[in-house]
Amino acid sequence: MDVNLARTFLMVAETGSFIDAARRMNVTQSTVSARIKGLEDLLGRPLFERSKNGAVLTAAGEQFQKHALALVRVWQHAQLEVSLSDQHRDHLAVGAPLALWDDFLLKWISWLRTNIPDIAVSASAGLAAVLTQRLVEGTLDLAIMYRPTQPPGFMIEHLFDEEFVLVTSVPPPQRRAAADYVFIDWGRDFHQDHAAAYPEYSNPALNFDLGPFAIDYLLSNECSGYFPIRLVRKHIARGRLRQSKRARKFVYPVYMVYPETHDEEDYEPILEGLRRHASRLVKQSGAPQTR
Repeated sequence: MDVNLARTFLMVAETGSFIDAARRMNVTQSTVSARIKGLEDLLGRPLFERSKNGAVLTAAGEQFQKHALALVRVWQHAQLEVSLSDQHRDHLAVGAPLALWDDFLLKWISWLRTNIPDIAVSASAGLAAVLTQRLVEGTLDLAIMYRPTQPPGFMIEHLFDEEFVLVTSVPPPQRRAAADYVFIDWGRDFHQDHAAAYPEYSNPALNFDLGPFAIDYLLSNECSGYFPIRLVRKHIARGRLRQSKRARKFVYPVYMVYPETHDEEDYEPILEGLRRHASRLVKQSGAPQTR
């Protein structure tokens, strides 16, 4: 299938309008209509309900949307790998939640560039469900995640356990108040565990889906929130943040996920470097590595 059909479909789904999609893609409206008609003929189902107000996905359109995204990602991945083949021996696409890049994976990427410079690296952040889907699609070679599901045909290997602690920038002897609390969204598991532990904070005044960037807010405002201990340890040591000793801690294992069938010669140095960085992180923090 022409990848332009998938791109056009996604643009109409995003804008909700054939006219706006044509404008965004710099093509005529008749071109957009013809592409969608051709796609619907290929699939044998209408993908949009048209009206004066625009275009809305049908049930078949909603089902096709994830496949269209996959088609576009696979094509983009293929273009990237082909373009890199002249300058690099191989290409590694790696993904992880935002929290794991700061103070961990970025250091590992630096090690990769120094020790295995002939491999090009594409790094991205994403939710676990998206990373898993990309692994299955083949547009991701390696993912590092909290509590991953194990897709068929993939290995999961434990690296270390991540401890989330409650910290505050409220100076003593003041006490933390509910109005000062900031909910940092660290993913589905944390969201569920936090809701069970703190039902009184189910509707916080401030909700951040910014990962480690939210630390800057705590440092600039008198408030409290949960963070991985490895990210706030230096601020605690400097007295800029205080850890609440009585508050509950949340611990989530971190795993790397990669295909069962892989080139041992190429993959093993990459994986071993990641293991060493995880071990170094554990030694620095004193946290458990094995379970």
